[in-house]
Amino acid sequence: MRVWVGLFLALSISAAHAEGSWRITKDHWSAEDERGFSQFVQAIGETNCSSSESCLRDPANPYRATDQHFLDIDVDCAKWPYLLRAYYAWKNGLPFSYVDSIATGGDDRHGRGNRPAGRQELIDRGDGINGARAVREVIDTVFSGTYRTDAADSHGIKSDFYSPAIQPGSIRPGTVIYDTNGHVGIVYKTDEDGRIYYMDAHPDFTISRSVYGAQFGQSPARLGGGLKNWRPQQLKGAHADAAGHLIGGHIVLADNDQIEDYSLVQYTGMDTDPARDAKKPRFVFNGEQLGFYEWVRVMMSDGRTIYSPVYELKVTMRTLCNDLKDRAQFVDQAISKNVQNEPHPSRLPENIYDAGGDWETYATPARDSRLRAEVAQFYRTMDEIIGLWVHRDPRIVYDGYDLKDDLLKSYDEQSASCDLTYLNSSKRPVAMNLRDVMQRVYAISFDPYDCIELRWGASGAERDTCTDSEKKLRWYEAEQRLRNDPARMTAVAYDVDDLERSKNGSDPPPPVDVRALIENMPYQVPLEAMKPVGR
Repeated sequence: MRVWVGLFLALSISAAHAEGSWRITKDHWSAEDERGFSQFVQAIGETNCSSSESCLRDPANPYRATDQHFLDIDVDCAKWPYLLRAYYAWKNGLPFSYVDSIATGGDDRHGRGNRPAGRQELIDRGDGINGARAVREVIDTVFSGTYRTDAADSHGIKSDFYSPAIQPGSIRPGTVIYDTNGHVGIVYKTDEDGRIYYMDAHPDFTISRSVYGAQFGQSPARLGGGLKNWRPQQLKGAHADAAGHLIGGHIVLADNDQIEDYSLVQYTGMDTDPARDAKKPRFVFNGEQLGFYEWVRVMMSDGRTIYSPVYELKVTMRTLCNDLKDRAQFVDQAISKNVQNEPHPSRLPENIYDAGGDWETYATPARDSRLRAEVAQFYRTMDEIIGLWVHRDPRIVYDGYDLKDDLLKSYDEQSASCDLTYLNSSKRPVAMNLRDVMQRVYAISFDPYDCIELRWGASGAERDTCTDSEKKLRWYEAEQRLRNDPARMTAVAYDVDDLERSKNGSDPPPPVDVRALIENMPYQVPLEAMKPVGR
């Protein structure tokens, strides 16, 4: 598939675009162009590239030989989707415009919702557009607040995105995923079982891959979180020169009601009862109410989702292992810079998930929050799957003889194969496996001023080598409720006294010990439960 995609895309490169000039030859993105963009994103996503630079230089990018003046591009999560979209438009003669300013209604760019306040159009005035410079200007302009716009609104200056129906074909490689707490991913693959795979970039400019789930929290429409597609745009009023280049004109974006698969269902749910609380949308399939993420997966599988318990466990644990190893690199970077040896600031940043300086570079609150959400969702998913198996639900596919033993064996194998090692403060290696980290997921510290032992949630003898002062240890203990909380609290610049007095956060946190859950399941389905469950 990857070779075919690369060949398909390579055939679309023209000599004009290979020279670096952005010459617009099409007045809109056709269905074929959108498919080409999806194939381009998928080809890159299925590589092992780990930065925007390595991704653009990878053989999966058929345009890499045309980039003599477009190298060493570093992006964070918000800029990564725009880089891919603008780059593809440049290389394929497509029109492009983007929101270049927003109104927040306050000083916090991640306030209660943003409104597009300006739009930059890339128009060829006759000499071509400097493609490399134009793409750099795009990624220098956009940030995570650019995504935080009302999904129901398309008046005035329109957002670059619209809310799509949750269905195969609408959610595709190139679809963007926005977490309203300031993180962005881009879908690179979906599968027949309804899984959505995404890439995301990070403040250290690394790129990782994972599977969509609870790590991207639900959002009201006014904040625009969730799954977003690029809004259709068309160049109007241009004229063609002798070579077929479109000169002049202006770009018009489609209204929501002009987009065939526009839908707010991911925000509103499927309940039309006006008496029901709109803040608690219901997601239903074939008359059965589902959790939001389960519903997304069922819809993305076109209603054909089945659950193979052992396979589900293995896939999820491999994804968690990849995410933990990405985190390990990030933590090691902070330790190598000796941030843990610096005095702790007197206050936390006002927004610990979106701050500048050393905090943005070396802290891991957002990454750790997503990890906690993934682990908690893993527990909930396995709990649901075990419940479905107990009640002989036809969605469960298992042809073995002892599901409990098979799950325990697979759990232990996956845990042991995910080996994680860190050097403690005495420079001695400490070995962990996946279960070790999952069990201490609420103890691992996001604070870069903590010792390495606390960054990995050590306790008991493992923690004895930590050399943090009593003041720093007080900070660590005071931050526990923030670590417990599955949601993210922003716009509060805590000092340590504030934290100790605060009732924010969660106590106790959601359960995460999946192995204990499996150990407590029955070996066999009770006879009284052996009855078919209709859908």
